[in-house]
Amino acid sequence: MNTLKKTPVVPKKLLLPFILVTSLFALWGFANAVTDPMVQAFKKVLELSNSQAAWVQMAFYGGYFCMALPAALFVRKFSYKSGVLVGLTLYAGGALLFYPAATTGQFWFFCLGLYILTFGLAFLETTANPYILAMGDQKTATQRLNLAQAFNPVGLIGGLMIAKFFVIDLLQSHNIENFSALPEAQKLLIKSADLMVIRNPYVILGLVVLAILVLIAVNKMPQAKGDGAIPSVKDTFAELFKKKRYTLGVISLVLYMGAQIGCWTYIYQYAESKGISSSTAANYQLVAFILFTVGRAIGTYLLKFISSGKLLFYFSSLGGLFALGTVILEGDAGLYSLVMVSLFLSIMFPTIYGIALEGLKEDQSKIGAAGLVMAIVGGALLPKLQGMIIDLGGVEVNDITVMGLSEMNLSFLLPVICFVSVAIYGMWIHKKHNIAEIA
Repeated sequence: MNTLKKTPVVPKKLLLPFILVTSLFALWGFANAVTDPMVQAFKKVLELSNSQAAWVQMAFYGGYFCMALPAALFVRKFSYKSGVLVGLTLYAGGALLFYPAATTGQFWFFCLGLYILTFGLAFLETTANPYILAMGDQKTATQRLNLAQAFNPVGLIGGLMIAKFFVIDLLQSHNIENFSALPEAQKLLIKSADLMVIRNPYVILGLVVLAILVLIAVNKMPQAKGDGAIPSVKDTFAELFKKKRYTLGVISLVLYMGAQIGCWTYIYQYAESKGISSSTAANYQLVAFILFTVGRAIGTYLLKFISSGKLLFYFSSLGGLFALGTVILEGDAGLYSLVMVSLFLSIMFPTIYGIALEGLKEDQSKIGAAGLVMAIVGGALLPKLQGMIIDLGGVEVNDITVMGLSEMNLSFLLPVICFVSVAIYGMWIHKKHNIAEIA
């Protein structure tokens, strides 16, 4: 324990590269947060069911799955900086596609923009996460990644504020009680105006990302690339999946992402089931993101004293407990419980990520990172399944009850199962692998 305290989390000579790479964490946090409310926005504006609107998350998180491995191969062959620049280019391109998408009014066009945008995020995450892990002593790797990930909530809060004040609060369709009953001509005018409102934050975001791309392109950053003598992807994955810690880490990350995105996306529908507007629900999500930020800070500090596996077990167990409260509690108490889940979501991604990659060789780490980024697809698949549960009785959020629970409440059993599974992984790591010395 004394040795750990003397080991710097980030060496002084790597402080500037650490800051530059860490700034990227806020960028994808912003994209995540500004997109979550769009499920509810598109549902209202385009009159979609909950499961249809969930295609927003399918496109967003599906892009990670499709591009993570190509991104890892690119970074392994070229440099980290090249990977970042490609990522930012795709990020900006996808965001700017919202301009023609709003003009056509086609839902699939918006989903295409999100899909390409997350190609860029896959590049950024595949590059930034292992780069941060490599910036210092391996003993402090998980703690260092938690520190860098602490800037992700800054982007989350910024994205939510933009979504609330410049999208949700300005949507006309959200303020009309019987929007679907309006004459078609009137609905068409409102839809066109609302789609422009949805478009604007993404187009501005695309321009901002282009500016950041230029700044990084003209600044010197450490170059790191393979020496050409690298094993095949097939051989690398074969070695990786022999490591139970890595394989179970990928599965745990799939489940964690499903729980996180389900809790963040459907907070709007959950609030709607309690008679609360989307604008007010955004305030609850803001509190959730603040708790998420606080949890990151607390978790990063606790990693000095508690092993990664044990801390993951504690946070997952408490997250599951509050998710269960969301299922069984009625009224505002259930909503408060859902908000509290975010406090315990906070350290799970970087902790699972750090545990799964611990001890891997550099080339294995780059491909292993791709597998973990591909696991983000859990944020596409499980919320889609949760949306189908919500639609069991129809497109509304309180159509039927099952065993005394509304379909809305019942859907949060899915995150509960995910949290329990991640908690089991955390305890297994703590007992089977001596993580305490390197956490």
